[in-house]
Amino acid sequence: MPDAHLSPAGAGACVDTPLRLRFDRPVEIGQRGRLRVHRGDGAVVETIDLADPEVGRRPIGGARSDYGELHQWHYHPVLVTGGEVTVVLPDALDPDEDFFVTVDAGFVRGHGGVTAEDGWHFRTRTLPSAGATRLEVDAAGGKDFCTVQGAVDVVPEHHDREVLIAIAAGTYEEIVYVPQTKPHLTFRGAGRRRTVISYANNDLLNGDAAMRGEPIEMSCCPKRVIERSDRFNCWRAVFGIDADDVRVENLTIRNSTPAGGGQAEALRGNGERITVRNVSLLSHQDTLRLQGRCYVADSYIEGDVDFVWGTGGLFVERTELKALGRGYYTQIRNTDDGPGAVFVDVRLTRATGVPDGSSYLSRVELSRFGGSQVVFIDTAMDAHVAATGWVTTDVNDAWDTSRLRLQEYGSTTLDGHPLDLSGRAPVAGELDADGAAWFRSPAHVLGGWDPR
Repeated sequence: MPDAHLSPAGAGACVDTPLRLRFDRPVEIGQRGRLRVHRGDGAVVETIDLADPEVGRRPIGGARSDYGELHQWHYHPVLVTGGEVTVVLPDALDPDEDFFVTVDAGFVRGHGGVTAEDGWHFRTRTLPSAGATRLEVDAAGGKDFCTVQGAVDVVPEHHDREVLIAIAAGTYEEIVYVPQTKPHLTFRGAGRRRTVISYANNDLLNGDAAMRGEPIEMSCCPKRVIERSDRFNCWRAVFGIDADDVRVENLTIRNSTPAGGGQAEALRGNGERITVRNVSLLSHQDTLRLQGRCYVADSYIEGDVDFVWGTGGLFVERTELKALGRGYYTQIRNTDDGPGAVFVDVRLTRATGVPDGSSYLSRVELSRFGGSQVVFIDTAMDAHVAATGWVTTDVNDAWDTSRLRLQEYGSTTLDGHPLDLSGRAPVAGELDADGAAWFRSPAHVLGGWDPR
């Protein structure tokens, strides 16, 4: 028998189960070798071949490019943490089937492998009934699915019923994608400290840097908003939403890409009426990106460079936004008459070591987005926010700043003292009480939609 604990084993495995080998010592993956999943009759249904250069490619969520071609994501098929090896199969297994697993010697360095005689057997569970309106996810394997994506995948396309995806406490190391054909989903965790969806997805793995040389027919983003710069940057988020009427609640989404690792969204939304409540969004650059209409409340967002950005209408209230380093809280890219980003009753804080005057409320690229809108109302902020507050790039005689909609009202220090705004950049302005009252309504900002 192999000197490792093998799971899953026995009956009741999720169809999307990861395969795990647990050793009593730290281990490393070899340079070559195969892990195979066989049906009970011996037929091979899945293979992870370490020597195959395409082993780290898979479809996720049925994502399709702007040309209608199935998109292939880059992912990590084998993850090693200390003495635990986790293998992520590219596809879900069939339900109600018997399977066994074999592993070549050397797949794990120094390990003799797993043969059919070693008895790594399991049977998958029955799927929930078609049209189920509640799907349960548990990373430990005790519910309908082991992954969030597994639950998304069984929702029928173009359905018209609300579906709750209840996510148990645990850490889910995965990329999640909700295609535009699957609206009306609610993702509800067991609490921000208990349910964590995490992955190191970024520009180098699944963005412009990774897609150079790829066929554009397979990789060009769907639902493109900015023709020139939205070609491949939709694939690099941990949690991507292209559907309408999606809610995310009571959980944390963490992009574990380290500082300096490139653009790396935790959450990207490109749909109508996306609601985010009681959620922590963690990354460094580009943490939250919105291109449709989105409401965020009672949440926490951290980052350093442009960590709230996008082209859509965004209303954020009762939320803490923490700067992890020098940079910009927002980079909003609106058309002249399009709704921008409005922040009401939020707190702008900083991590230890972030110096005074090193962060800005927003930066705007005038050459393309001179009509952008960013509004802060009743915002408490620390001294790391620069006195000028706002930054516009490409400032010279060629660009008109009169269309900018950068405004504040009721800004204070963290302990509630009114801020002196006399040093703010001249491209921004102050609202009066009546103007601020208008912006306090999400329905005014979000085209009549009131998510409260």
